[in-house]
Amino acid sequence: MSEVVVPAAWVADRRDELVLVDVRDAWEFDGIGHVPGAVNVPFDSFRDDESDETGMLPGGEAFADLVGEAGISRDDHVVAYDDHHGVFAARLLVTAELYGHDPAKLHLLDGDFSAWQRERETTSDATEVEPTTYEVTDPEEIETPLVDADTVSAAADDPDAVVVDTREDWEYEEGHIPGAVRLDWRELVDDESRGLKPREEMEEILDSRGITPDRRVVLYCNTARRISHTYTVLRHLGYPDLQFYEGSLTEWEEEGRPLETGESE
Repeated sequence: MSEVVVPAAWVADRRDELVLVDVRDAWEFDGIGHVPGAVNVPFDSFRDDESDETGMLPGGEAFADLVGEAGISRDDHVVAYDDHHGVFAARLLVTAELYGHDPAKLHLLDGDFSAWQRERETTSDATEVEPTTYEVTDPEEIETPLVDADTVSAAADDPDAVVVDTREDWEYEEGHIPGAVRLDWRELVDDESRGLKPREEMEEILDSRGITPDRRVVLYCNTARRISHTYTVLRHLGYPDLQFYEGSLTEWEEEGRPLETGESE
């Protein structure tokens, strides 16, 4: 079994070996409840469109302070969850990976808080936290999936690559990177279970768009939130060559690069 996206039972069996991170707002964490033992790192706290880093990355020092205060260390196995099918939680995991956390120690809960709450214990009790010193590495100093706009542009003309737009239909139709195929990130999610669709069903969807493991897959959306989920799912499915355009369409348009309009084929 892949240990990228992990079921609730896997988490429950290993609770003492994991750091559970809830990325919902603090009022939800405290007022609605949370998975016992989880720490709270709200989504908005690790997103910053005014930092000097690419896209919405918060900056290494800010991220280190944030997760260190939550008691997370670079050695920890982290399981993140939210209450929106994992899209916000996946963003935390990708951010940690880009700052040097071992991807093998980063896990997304399959399902979300609502799915957990249906069958398992929750609590509103405060979680005791012992702050740590979290060490980050500059993304430019390590091998990461980050790519720039020129790489994305070249990939659109490379038969061995596929550029993937993970936004909704109407967004794609209004304007997308030339040559990109559309894959709304929600297409891989089951609304009833709130987790991923069965593997065979996901693979069929991906294959129908030409998003196959033998190709280099270059992902973008608007501000890199939605591609975080798709990136995590493709890692889960064993795709070996994934690239992540952090600047996404926001940066692409700011640079005055061309857009195509119309429906996907």
